Amino acid sequence: MKTYKYKFGDQSNCIRIGNLLDDMWQVHDYFHRWQDKRYRDGLPYADYPAMSAHLTDLKRTTHPHWNALPSQAIQEELKRIHLAYVRFFKKLGGKPKRKPRHKFKSITYPGHAGWSLYNNRITLTFRKWNPKTRKWQFNKVPYTFYKHRQWHGTISRITIKRDNCGDYWLYIITTYTDFKPLPATGQSVGADFGMKDAYLTLSTGEKIQHPQPLKQSLNTLRSLNKSLSRKVKGSNGWWRCVRQLARLYRKISNQRKDFQWQLATKLCKKFDTIVIETLNLDGMKRLWGRKVSDLGFYEFVEILKYKSQKHKRHLIQIGQWTATTKPCSDCGYHNKNLSLSDRQWTCPECGSHHDRDINAAINILRAGIAVT
Repeated sequence: MKTYKYKFGDQSNCIRIGNLLDDMWQVHDYFHRWQDKRYRDGLPYADYPAMSAHLTDLKRTTHPHWNALPSQAIQEELKRIHLAYVRFFKKLGGKPKRKPRHKFKSITYPGHAGWSLYNNRITLTFRKWNPKTRKWQFNKVPYTFYKHRQWHGTISRITIKRDNCGDYWLYIITTYTDFKPLPATGQSVGADFGMKDAYLTLSTGEKIQHPQPLKQSLNTLRSLNKSLSRKVKGSNGWWRCVRQLARLYRKISNQRKDFQWQLATKLCKKFDTIVIETLNLDGMKRLWGRKVSDLGFYEFVEILKYKSQKHKRHLIQIGQWTATTKPCSDCGYHNKNLSLSDRQWTCPECGSHHDRDINAAINILRAGIAVT
């Protein structure tokens, strides 16, 4: 599957989507509380068919106003809750938790039920009670989005999401298989992650620097947080400052992702085989904290995996405990006295002079090729 993301334009009728999200949160909150109550009463877990049957009873008795919500979106929310509990029972995740209203941000429509799409306009179907005929009637509301690229494949479902900045986004999920093999280059490379001299050091000797967008925006972040602390919580000025902070964090995230995607594409175009190391990120965060999060090693590796699969490249990850820094890449001598502050060193066995990171990248490449 492939997901395409589009932003809604500034439209006054977007408030209806916001109201719909708030109403859908009531369904989310009710069924999580219902599952907790069943557990306290000693009853077994109610799966998706049981929740659907209970929903039908609620619409007929105590919650008739839920008839105004799109039934397909409610069913998708129940499936989402059921899958979360299935993962919990299989010990793949923690116990599902109820989201507060302001953190419930997305609804999903399956297939072509409840919406229609043409060019850069999507029409959502809302239900409205007509007091004259005393019947539910359908009300279709069109929304325009910025179609900056064409989607491909058959649309399986769509998701409408509200971010922290208050903007609305359309996610189109298709069955398109995105494979674009690049021409073979016959080149292999080892890549060593770093935090001091360079973000990524290649075995070819090239060093790639990271823009560190969070570090560049720290002064602005401090100023906005200080301004937020002086305002009355919940006031108009407080919410305005919250939106400014959210927009700045979104900009930092976009800058980081732009760098990562471009770097992954560059590596896939130049090399057929890419060998990287496995990092102990939890230990690194305890030592260096914010900088590790700013560099985003894990996110870059995930992007590189996707790009390698898309362009038919071979990505290899060597083991976390493979010795790559202290061995000499020429003779194999193990320099036990090498410290973290030593960026350059000379091998006492063969006399060759090494850059610490380039030597590690060469050893990473050889370890990865030896495995294959």
